[in-house]
Amino acid sequence: MSLGKGNLGHGRPYLAIPGPSVMPDRVLAAMHRAAPNIYAGPLHEMTASVVADLRRVARTTAHVAIYIANGHGAWEAANANLFSRGDRALVAVTGRFGEGWASSAERLGIRVERIDFGKQAQAEPQRIAEALAADRRREIRAVLVTHVDTASSVRNDIAAIRRAMDATGHPALLAVDAIASLGCDPLHMDEWGIDVLVSASQKGLMVPPGLGFVWISDRALDRCRGADLRTPYWDWGPRANPAEYWQHFCGTAPTHHLFGLGEALTMLLDEEGLEAAWARHRALAGAVWTAFDAWGRGGDIALNVAEAAHRGASVTAARIGGGGAGRLRDWCEAEAGVTLGIGLGMAEPGSAAYGDFLRVAHMGHVNAHMTLGVLSVMEAGMRALEIPHGSGALDAAAAAIA
Repeated sequence: MSLGKGNLGHGRPYLAIPGPSVMPDRVLAAMHRAAPNIYAGPLHEMTASVVADLRRVARTTAHVAIYIANGHGAWEAANANLFSRGDRALVAVTGRFGEGWASSAERLGIRVERIDFGKQAQAEPQRIAEALAADRRREIRAVLVTHVDTASSVRNDIAAIRRAMDATGHPALLAVDAIASLGCDPLHMDEWGIDVLVSASQKGLMVPPGLGFVWISDRALDRCRGADLRTPYWDWGPRANPAEYWQHFCGTAPTHHLFGLGEALTMLLDEEGLEAAWARHRALAGAVWTAFDAWGRGGDIALNVAEAAHRGASVTAARIGGGGAGRLRDWCEAEAGVTLGIGLGMAEPGSAAYGDFLRVAHMGHVNAHMTLGVLSVMEAGMRALEIPHGSGALDAAAAAIA
């Protein structure tokens, strides 16, 4: 009697979505402990070490503020300290999360000017410079840019944007969202002239959602002292330069997240090394891109961003036409235990086009066998669902890794 193949989704599932990313067992184990003394002792020493390591991961000497929040909270923290009500912001939008940061600012009473570059192309530094040059009264307080947009996978050239800003002589600060890029793509806060950087714990830093981070340059700290949107909780002043330990967090410390973060930063910075982590992410991304290129030669399949140099190394956004992306996502999860990311922000939910988009994450605690395994499952799903696709994708991905 034939037993058939059964359901191959049983066993340990794999979440290939762009956050929360895969959490190392060591990070989870570090968090699995009794509550510590929050008033003195080892927790205080560990917090100082974590703050120092957060500077290292952003390649900066800037001040660091830690919030018990997700990435949206980090946006609000930055907005509340950068601006007063009625101030102007210039936002370069390259996808769903650039628009999200702009909307967050707008709802606080900030006057937002958007430059929408679409969902498939980098922000153009010259257009940002032109908008600043047109602001003859110097009312624009800051330029807001997403380094890697988690939805579109567009990666912006932050250093080029800073150079273009400087060439205008405009005093606007540069604020950058590195939520999807920190620890995955090269990022140099000081070298690139970033004034305010925001990120969160649940992607390249490999820690459960719940911590938001803001790095603040001396220039930004000085220029923003009078911002009237600041509230006691969001105020970055005491967090960046606390007189007492509790001021790091405006209250009780997020103790167990800190234990996990300390372990993750040790793994990333002291064991693997940041530059090696950047190279690993770029190699895994290259394998995914190579596979999609092969699949696209025989079907309605394409990467969202045409230029490889304009893609983030942490997540890949792609299109499989005719609703193929949605059907493939369902099959991979139900039949093989692999969850792919939805095509967030690429089409309206419920529309005919919504099922044409998906994302494959390769961020954080991910290695070659995990990424190659995802690609193999995707090809199995395409065959099972009879989605037209080109051949040779798996061989090409393996060759890219090799």
